[in-house]
Amino acid sequence: MSRPLVVIPTYNERENLAAIVARVRAVVPVARVLVVDDGSPDGTGALADELAAADAAVLTLHRAAKEGLGAAYLAAFEWALERGFDPIVQLDADGSHLPEQLPSLLEALEGTDAAGEPVDLVIGSRWVAGGAIENWPRHREWLSRAGSAYARWLLRLPTRDATAGYRAFRAEALRRIRLEDVHTRGYGFQVDMLWHAREAGLTIVEVPVTFVERVRGRSKMSAGIVIEAMLRVTGWGIRSWFGHGVPRPADDHGSASKRSHA
Repeated sequence: MSRPLVVIPTYNERENLAAIVARVRAVVPVARVLVVDDGSPDGTGALADELAAADAAVLTLHRAAKEGLGAAYLAAFEWALERGFDPIVQLDADGSHLPEQLPSLLEALEGTDAAGEPVDLVIGSRWVAGGAIENWPRHREWLSRAGSAYARWLLRLPTRDATAGYRAFRAEALRRIRLEDVHTRGYGFQVDMLWHAREAGLTIVEVPVTFVERVRGRSKMSAGIVIEAMLRVTGWGIRSWFGHGVPRPADDHGSASKRSHA
């Protein structure tokens, strides 16, 4: 795994982007950073180009419009796999994922799980021993814990933090997931990917991280987005329990978008 790529999707994150990119470059100098901007009206895409011009390790992928977090990541995964990057990391632009904890994810990805199997996917988890949150109101913590627990139970997922967005994949793991079968575009994308990872037989481990609430800019999260995602999870769970497997193309073409997990 000699060509790590850190994918940072953005929409109106001009206030946060430069600092996050600098922190990633400082803590893992060998990594390349791909900024995937969905046509941000605040000039985030232009700033990304400026950062790329100043540092060859910063790369950009411009998309015409805001189509959801899942669409941005799927485009980035395809781009990265075509160019031979490995591993591939998901990281939010708003500062909620601490770049300083990235080495622990990459180290775990190079190891084995409790059964001695090589690790395919590492999740930075808030809800395992050592994980933490900072500056969250009680109701948001409850919502996140409940959402993870519900998805974990209904879809029989193997992780404590099913909605976590801080993740590191082996390139081959993404190929085994069959990304063309992942059709969620909004908030449910993280759960959808985790479900496909489980169905593909990937070895998944969690490492503790601290999730920090953003201090600049506005969150894209809303109650409606969460409710929509939970309804989709319910539908997937019903299909799973009755033996129909993971969702096919017609099952989920959601357009809700987010930039930090609940």
